[in-house]
Amino acid sequence: MAILRYNFRSEVLGMHTNITVCYPAGALTTGLGFRHAIFKEDEKPTYVPGMKFQTVYVLHGGGEDDTIPYRYTRLEQYAEKNMVMLVSPSVNDSLYMNTTYGYKYFDYLTQELPVIVQSLFVSAPGREHTFAVGMAMGGNGALALGLMRPDLYEAVVDLSGGIGVTLDREEYVRSLHWDFPIVRNTLLGEQEFVGSEHDLRWYAEKNIAEGAQLPKIFIGVGEKDFIRDRVYQDYAILKQLGYDVVYDEPQGLKHDFDMWDKYLDKALSEWLPLKRAPIYPQSI
Repeated sequence: MAILRYNFRSEVLGMHTNITVCYPAGALTTGLGFRHAIFKEDEKPTYVPGMKFQTVYVLHGGGEDDTIPYRYTRLEQYAEKNMVMLVSPSVNDSLYMNTTYGYKYFDYLTQELPVIVQSLFVSAPGREHTFAVGMAMGGNGALALGLMRPDLYEAVVDLSGGIGVTLDREEYVRSLHWDFPIVRNTLLGEQEFVGSEHDLRWYAEKNIAEGAQLPKIFIGVGEKDFIRDRVYQDYAILKQLGYDVVYDEPQGLKHDFDMWDKYLDKALSEWLPLKRAPIYPQSI
């Protein structure tokens, strides 16, 4: 893979921020590469001006940043194997939402960041080429992106989410009293959230009522994860509402990178409907 960290000023956030971008850049074994004297005449190079890659937005967990998914897992290898581009934004402990303290992270992720990525990098435009995968807080963020902006994502993967917004309104209220200051300091309070931009149940029901094109949703959580019950409840509500959702609960796994490394591979190699090939100009 080719990996870079890009720092820029976000106009939505009003400050400089980082993203990590990861490109497939393998040799002949992956079908990618420039023509070189050692190549045989019948070996066609597949780097072409104007080519693009499908893009998976990989969302980090609480207390982390855009580099952590690559440092703690074999994510680069999984992306190389599946010929997909990755983009990881750094969002601090925002829960991927527009926060009550002023920073509009959800607007940044869904309005500004895709324009920057598709303008400056070889990211294929269009819903059918765009996906989101997250771990822990990021898993919850990926689920929220899929439900709140189904027009942007073909499929989303929630791995061990549950910290942040939820489809269970009673659980949302309970979480405001957890020993997680980021929840009560970031999200709207008990009297304000129903029908608001933090009410995931409202968005989920609105999508069904309006006949929106829904993303495929994949949810994975370890059997021994402390947040398992809340993650399962999100799955159960989605299933009840009629969403196309896959749920997987591996036995013995917890809320850690052993779980997420295994399921990042599963997400990229099995779950997401990826082309697993570059997209050439005539196809865009």
